[in-house]
Amino acid sequence: MSDFAISSRRQFLMTTAAAGAVTILPYAAFAAAHGGDTFETPAGPITIAPVSHASFVAQTPVGVIYVDPVGGADQYADFDAPDLVLITHEHGDHYNQETLDAIVGEGTQIIANPAVFAMLPEAMKAQASAVENGAAALFKELSIDAIPAYNITEERKSFHPQGRDNGYVLNFEGFRMYVSGDTEDTPEMRALQNIDLAFVCMNLPFTMDANAAASAVAAFKPTYVYPYHYRGRDNGTQDPAQFAKMVGTEVEVKLGGWYAEG
Repeated sequence: MSDFAISSRRQFLMTTAAAGAVTILPYAAFAAAHGGDTFETPAGPITIAPVSHASFVAQTPVGVIYVDPVGGADQYADFDAPDLVLITHEHGDHYNQETLDAIVGEGTQIIANPAVFAMLPEAMKAQASAVENGAAALFKELSIDAIPAYNITEERKSFHPQGRDNGYVLNFEGFRMYVSGDTEDTPEMRALQNIDLAFVCMNLPFTMDANAAASAVAAFKPTYVYPYHYRGRDNGTQDPAQFAKMVGTEVEVKLGGWYAEG
């Protein structure tokens, strides 16, 4: 994993609502704007558009990046085609081949964990890279580190076994972005350094609860964090507003439109 020293960390601006510990933009507002938050970084602007649950689109200085795109082509009709697709693991709310078939173009690069890479059609493998835990990939000038994503609670280990799934750190110039994928508050997450923007999952029984997610965020202290992937099964849905209260004021929590109202 990269140990980039980011001397310009936190020397960037976020352009949306007024400053504060928590920024809330309703789903309808995100949908109307096809996005929400733009981060002005040393590399250039990075705009984050939540799509649904664990899927989002990032417009960046190196191209348009889709993260765990699922839900069919219509979900992405208002976005530019992806230059890069990141896939964390094989579960249906993170990897859907029909969606990939619809959105991946001739020039699209795919980075996935080895298990998903093995599932791709042979033709699509030609434009994909398998990146295992602890390894790194390069997209143009962007270095991407694969962070282990797994369950540590005994009864949850079958959902995301250690060594299979990825989170990612995207190392833009002067700006590091972490995508957790599906994981609990692992030592690898807690040890992250110099993260400017994080996406942290929280739902039960598959990942972790809001308390564990907030505790991890307090440990690695990103500048901004989106709680995402927070609807669960059997009353496992977590409250992002409660998560924001637990995080406190040292980290700014961004509450995006991950789920349609109602």
